[in-house]
Amino acid sequence: MEKSDQLLMQLIYMFHTSAMQGLGKIADPTGQVSRNLEYVSQTIDLMEMLKVKTKGNITDEIENLLEGMLSELRLNYKDEYTRPKNKVEEETEK
Repeated sequence: MEKSDQLLMQLIYMFHTSAMQGLGKIADPTGQVSRNLEYVSQTIDLMEMLKVKTKGNITDEIENLLEGMLSELRLNYKDEYTRPKNKVEEETEK
């Protein structure tokens, strides 16, 4: 695998990890778990833009990885968006 492909995959994984943190699915580096759905929406938009701009210029493996991660994030975003907020989240928004 070329170095540029490895770097692109690393970028995609970074976006995915930070979005999962924003969904509250995994803890951030400090150990805190919180939701930031606006951030997640922006990250999904960035990943979709990346998919469009790299179309035809990346390997099938990377394209499938990107599409799979986007699908996972969209489904989790929808679930979290429709889920009621807990008391901590409500207090944080005040």
